[in-house]
Amino acid sequence: MPRSRINGNFIDKTFSIVANILLRIIPTTSGEKEAFTYYRDGVMSAQSEGNYAEALQNYYEAMRLEIDPYDRSYILYNIGLIHTSNGEHTKALEYYFRALERNPFLPQAFNNMAVICHYRGEQAIRQGDSEIAEAWFDQAAEYWKQAIALTPGNYIEAHNWLKITRRFE
Repeated sequence: MPRSRINGNFIDKTFSIVANILLRIIPTTSGEKEAFTYYRDGVMSAQSEGNYAEALQNYYEAMRLEIDPYDRSYILYNIGLIHTSNGEHTKALEYYFRALERNPFLPQAFNNMAVICHYRGEQAIRQGDSEIAEAWFDQAAEYWKQAIALTPGNYIEAHNWLKITRRFE
């Protein structure tokens, strides 16, 4: 049974009802409707309940069905979020890159990539490798600059870090 039919949360139920109405009135193919159902179930599984394995299954199925590059970018982004949450940073970066290939206007993907790079820079410092740390921090700076360029006024902490570390141009 699809997760959207068994979720007991009021907000999730409301979202499901509205989504189902929209799917009926907006002209879409049956494949697009099915892809959205898997995407919605993936979001609800991952974000509401933390069932990452189930969410990944739904996202992979949505990827199989979805043909629109823009919609696929959000599916890939969400797969990246799950891998980030699981500490699988290399996989997460791969999915964020793939999302950005399809939609270069995802500031949240750039931000998450920057956070991972910054984290790796901090790890390198703890391991005593300042040269590697600087390379990771430089990469983080580049990603944060792209995120900030797309959404000026967001990512204030990143903006401040760029200024403090003299990486903001």
